[in-house]
Amino acid sequence: MISSKEPRVPVKNIYYMLVYAWNHPHEKHFISVYDEDEKDLLDLLSKVLLMKVKALIKRGFYKEYIETQEESGIIRGKILFKESIQTFSHKRGKMHILQEDMSYDILHNQLIKETLSFLVKQEDIKKEYKAEIRKILTYFDGISLIKVSPQLFNVINVHRNNQHYQFLLNVCQFIWENALLHEGESEKRFQDFSRDHQQMAQLFENFVKNFYRKEIQGSKVKSESFYWVAEGEKAEFLPIMKTDISLEFGNRKIIMDTKFYKDMFGANWNKETVRSGHLYQLFAYLKNDEYYSGRKATGILLYPKVHKAIDLSYEIHGFDVKVCTVDLTEEWEGIHERLLGVIKPNRL
Repeated sequence: MISSKEPRVPVKNIYYMLVYAWNHPHEKHFISVYDEDEKDLLDLLSKVLLMKVKALIKRGFYKEYIETQEESGIIRGKILFKESIQTFSHKRGKMHILQEDMSYDILHNQLIKETLSFLVKQEDIKKEYKAEIRKILTYFDGISLIKVSPQLFNVINVHRNNQHYQFLLNVCQFIWENALLHEGESEKRFQDFSRDHQQMAQLFENFVKNFYRKEIQGSKVKSESFYWVAEGEKAEFLPIMKTDISLEFGNRKIIMDTKFYKDMFGANWNKETVRSGHLYQLFAYLKNDEYYSGRKATGILLYPKVHKAIDLSYEIHGFDVKVCTVDLTEEWEGIHERLLGVIKPNRL
């Protein structure tokens, strides 16, 4: 795990990584993170959420048809004969009615309201942000409070008519996924995402993958799975290989493994060497890909820079292999140029 003594990724750069990972790279220009770097990620996300919700209020909340069922003496909507007969409603001069009414009180808006309500309770958020959130919550008076669970974000329906909600919901989901229920407390609090090695490793991979997908026009970028080229009984016991990133553009193919490690080197007889497990894994991908595709791809191990920048190039069994670092602590323009330089997209 990356220790607190190592250089930490600035909050503004985590935001850039997130918007790429969420497949909304245009949102990196939405907030002026060059002018001021928030010291706390939750403050920055609160700032983003406030600006986006204000734009939503100006545009108007999205609404959908909501079904309601009631017993009524006024016939409007669909009559539910079965329910009316079972409850003897007709003897009281009423019928069970199913109505569909357009409403703002839907899951999209409920999740945003709950997130704002969660943020206003957090002690560490700036006072000015809390004051703005309280004002904005008045616009949500007709929207119900709900109990949030991660599954709700997976079932919500986002389509062409309400796609402007997607980034808002991504921010809300991220906040809730990183809300921990502290022992002995009834309220959840936001955890320090940047100190979670596993989450930062996943973010690093998704960020790099979507960066290349967006920034290299005409490229094909994906995670790719293939089986071992092997013969023998019970082949199902062999694990499936899955690349972090398979990148194709022009007549080139690159297989890249992202490794979010504090130290990219291992020790061998008191000598620094590239971690053997990482190199073996990459080489296995290259050899098996060659069998299926009939060509030799380039292999790249990409690490975040910790102590020093690394650019190593080798030819191993006819494969071009690179071991590189990217400095996630520098300004965004430098990260952008470095990631493009690692693969040299102009060399087709």
